Amino acid sequence: MSRIDPESRIWDILRGGLATRTLALVADLRVADALAEGPRPVEDVAREVGADPDTLHRLLRALASEGIFAEEERGMFRNTESSEVLRHGDGWDDFAHLFGGAWLRAVADLDASSEPPFPRIFATDFWSWLAENPDERAAFDRAMVQGGEDRVERLAALDWRGDELVVDVGGGNGSLLIGLLRQQPDLRGIVFDLPETNRNEAALGDRIEFVAGDFFERVPLGDVYILSTILHDWDDRRAAAILRMIRAAAPTDARLIVIDSVVPSGNESHGAKWLDLLMLTLFGGRERDETQWRALLGGAGFEPVRIEDRMIEALCR
Repeated sequence: MSRIDPESRIWDILRGGLATRTLALVADLRVADALAEGPRPVEDVAREVGADPDTLHRLLRALASEGIFAEEERGMFRNTESSEVLRHGDGWDDFAHLFGGAWLRAVADLDASSEPPFPRIFATDFWSWLAENPDERAAFDRAMVQGGEDRVERLAALDWRGDELVVDVGGGNGSLLIGLLRQQPDLRGIVFDLPETNRNEAALGDRIEFVAGDFFERVPLGDVYILSTILHDWDDRRAAAILRMIRAAAPTDARLIVIDSVVPSGNESHGAKWLDLLMLTLFGGRERDETQWRALLGGAGFEPVRIEDRMIEALCR
């Protein structure tokens, strides 16, 4: 493996904001869709997507240097495997939009205090901002589906009794439960989330019910509770409040399944160490290591029986 010199390592970090914004621009313009049929002159693409040809050339040239798009000859671009990801409709284009839009504006104001900059920049908290901006709410809900197939497979591989009622707390559009019940046909489900959540209730079928509500105020009765990428949105005090609300509603033999990162120790490269900073930026939330997970769950009345990255199981105490 080639060694990266110290200056190049610093440069790769410094230019991160530019790369994020550039990817967001071409994702919002649907450039990857415009190149779906093969290489095209940048002038033709710019005319189709409504961009300045020279500026679009410069944006695509920079991304092509990282393997996102490719310049076949001067001014002639095509998709690569990486840029094709923006066309698949599985959330990456929406992530690009969010990361390079509102999130980047907030990140630019991140400081070393414990205060999240998003509410300061947008004069409201992130969830209220989503409620006030339906297009951004829809993009966020679509982005949260990204990686859903892997989560479904990991969930389906767990031991299931077969007749349980599964409550997906903060379950968004219900895609996780739809996938799980497809593989576990004897289960029933409840998607519990705010009423403004973008969803297609017809897609839930007759075994899943959408229940509107706020998980700081109540949660439905169930046998198994799922929190999929929910607790990292909140600081320890608020995360514990969610867990205590679930524990108060749960039967004594209920299970809790948390799908969230477990931050590794040491200097190992891990996306959660950067995602942790995004959580701080947006809501004052955090990713957690194993010690922090044990303390959080134990303090809310749960006994962890499995803690591994993106799959935590706990029982009621």
